[in-house]
Amino acid sequence: MSHSHDHDHGHDHGHDHAHEPAPVDWRLNGVRVIKGDQLDTNTAQTPGMNRAAAINLARVGAQKIWAGTVNIHANAKTGAHHHGALESVIYVVKGKARMRWGDKLEFVAEAEAGDFIFVPPYVPHQEINASTNETLECVLVRSDNEAVVVNLEIDAVEKPEAVYWVDPIHKHP
Repeated sequence: MSHSHDHDHGHDHGHDHAHEPAPVDWRLNGVRVIKGDQLDTNTAQTPGMNRAAAINLARVGAQKIWAGTVNIHANAKTGAHHHGALESVIYVVKGKARMRWGDKLEFVAEAEAGDFIFVPPYVPHQEINASTNETLECVLVRSDNEAVVVNLEIDAVEKPEAVYWVDPIHKHP
């Protein structure tokens, strides 16, 4: 014999309330604005550049990204390094970046204001300010909430090979 539960017994079974999440305090757990003069320079550094964190676990509770700025002085270059398993995106705000990468930093490409640079995991690379009189200013985003920087000792080749973005819609210059 089956028993139907379609009728009201006059008491609450808790079915409707058991899956309701607690209300979120959006004032404390919502959008965060980090002012440009409040970036944290207490982050992993590489010789030749200055990184400053805006978004990370410690500052805003970010779980999956790290974001900040990087500045390279005129005519300066960084030491060779990689970022472990992290993917990195660099957006050039001002100036001209020359990127070298590879086991001997044997490849090179340039980016200017408005360009994006993608650096895959574990790629040994070096950022160079291609300008002799202007600071290179960039925004940096990584695919984890903490900065990972592994500085490397690499003897760079003198004349790197230029690499151009070539695909079905972008022809070799």
